[in-house]
Amino acid sequence: METALLNVKGEEIAKLSLREDVFGLKPRPAFLHEAVTAVLANQRTWSAHTKTRSEVSGGGKKPWKQKHTGRARAGSSRSPLWRHGGVTFGPRAGKVRVEMPRQKARLALAQALSARLQAGELSFVDSLSCEDGKTKVAAAMLKGLGCTRKTLLVLDRPNAMLSRACRNIPGVVIVMSGDLNVYSAMNCRKLVMTKAALEALLSRWN
Repeated sequence: METALLNVKGEEIAKLSLREDVFGLKPRPAFLHEAVTAVLANQRTWSAHTKTRSEVSGGGKKPWKQKHTGRARAGSSRSPLWRHGGVTFGPRAGKVRVEMPRQKARLALAQALSARLQAGELSFVDSLSCEDGKTKVAAAMLKGLGCTRKTLLVLDRPNAMLSRACRNIPGVVIVMSGDLNVYSAMNCRKLVMTKAALEALLSRWN
């Protein structure tokens, strides 16, 4: 399959050949939802932390004898049923890691890129640069590429001047091709990728 290769003015300068197994898939919403949920879960860090009955200080002595008191049996004053006791099923601090097989993650990214291409929200340019690092120049370049809403720029290597020019433009995010995942591909209205970034990205499927 082929698509247009644009310059920074949004003009077509050549045709770009794309792989069918990466950009020609049929997206499955349920599968994409599963993959995006896994990415978000791995970015989340739990800060709330409760103690169980074994971690609460005290409670080593049996409150009263087992029988002949008329009261219910109790082995510790730090039971979750008691005041100042532990907490049952409370939040625990620590990062919860959701493991996703590499092949499954690649398939989810391919479906996300296919969905963007089929919706006309994925563009390829020969290069992206801003020599003077001015926001005005970068805004004009993005406007020429049709980036009027939340935009994701995918590069093959860091570009300090372009990052400086785009950091004051609302909704514009720059990522490297190696850091592109299914969530970042879906969490934008327009995805612009350079030709070099495309070649670096396709190395995942080689």
